[in-house]
Amino acid sequence: MSACTLALIGAGSRGDEAYGRLVESGAVDAAFAAVAEPDAGRRSSFAARHGIPASRCFADWRDLLSAGRLADGLLVCSPDGAHFEQARSGLGLGYGVLLEKPMSNDPAECLTLGDLARERGGVFMICHVLRYSPFFGALKERLDSGEIGELMAIDHCENIGYWHFAHSFVRGNWRSAAGGSPLVLAKSSHDMDILLWLAGRDCSRVASFGSLSYFGEARAPRGSGTRCATDCGIESSCAYSARAIYMRSRGSWPSNVISVGQGIEDIEKAISEGPYGRCVFRCDNDVVDHQSTVLEFEGGVTAAFSLSAFTGRISRTIKLMGSEGEIRGDMEKNEIEIARHGSSRRRMIYPGGASGSHGGGDLGLLRDFVRAVATGDSSLARTRAEDSVQGHLMAFAAEESRKAKLVVDLRAYEAGLRARARAR
Repeated sequence: MSACTLALIGAGSRGDEAYGRLVESGAVDAAFAAVAEPDAGRRSSFAARHGIPASRCFADWRDLLSAGRLADGLLVCSPDGAHFEQARSGLGLGYGVLLEKPMSNDPAECLTLGDLARERGGVFMICHVLRYSPFFGALKERLDSGEIGELMAIDHCENIGYWHFAHSFVRGNWRSAAGGSPLVLAKSSHDMDILLWLAGRDCSRVASFGSLSYFGEARAPRGSGTRCATDCGIESSCAYSARAIYMRSRGSWPSNVISVGQGIEDIEKAISEGPYGRCVFRCDNDVVDHQSTVLEFEGGVTAAFSLSAFTGRISRTIKLMGSEGEIRGDMEKNEIEIARHGSSRRRMIYPGGASGSHGGGDLGLLRDFVRAVATGDSSLARTRAEDSVQGHLMAFAAEESRKAKLVVDLRAYEAGLRARARAR
């Protein structure tokens, strides 16, 4: 018998392809007892693979939650805009909750969830999987050991990758800040959380700059059309060809996002008729395609964070600069280089257990959640909701700074949010 039973809201890329597959493989001592997923094909496939009876399969998440508590833990892996209400309702039913980032598209709702976490206790974790990756775990260990002395500054880059950006933030679900989350929240709440964790102190001020510079009709090449598969004269040579991106990933991400079926005909139909076949220069996207953010932490530690669509490789790279040395790291290469000031020697570290999604972070996160729920010991969680709020506010403040062209004092920003919430 499994140590923990789970209910799932959202059997998509994260709910099924990440956490569902880990449970299915036996890597985590848990079993799914209920699922809510609006897509009938995804719902039935998930239920069949996990042995979930029809009576516990729901098209609407509200029906799952109105049925009472059907399991020990609840995984919320739905679209961003639904996270707040689903997590709040799950907590009210007594579930241990694992919530995909972001906590909410609304900073005031993030504060509310953090307050609920403190008031109610229990297990309420946010999917900040980078804290669980061996790579970032090794960085944190080296920092805390004092190996490079006192931390002074961090230089961190999230290199999104040109085709990943086109898939998720031009054609895909996260293309619009007006209808969802700004890029720095949707893509980089992970990174804000990691910067906060590594700095080991509160963030005080935020300034940010960026824009949507490339993915618009004014940049459309001559001969391009509205859809890759139907009226484009340059599709075969375009780096953003939907046919090239989804055919080469057929059977895995991101192709499995655009179609449940993964046959050649299924993919052709999806790019001929669906949103993922549109020309990247003629979509309804409005999120920035590059952004640079500067953060100041208590005690004078600073961080420069850059995210960009314009990279060939999907990667996170980081440099930690200390009073006695520096650490350079490349997450996707699983390489960490440590150098002491005044010495020509370089020490290399290759963190173990780095395979799988997010450098092994998905597995570590889910195992911790299952252990915490099974034992009722929330102290086992490395990423708790009450600790995740500040990282979210850093992302919201970065967007506020970018749009208003000002430096945001984070404490004043939080105080303003709470004052407006009380006035409602």
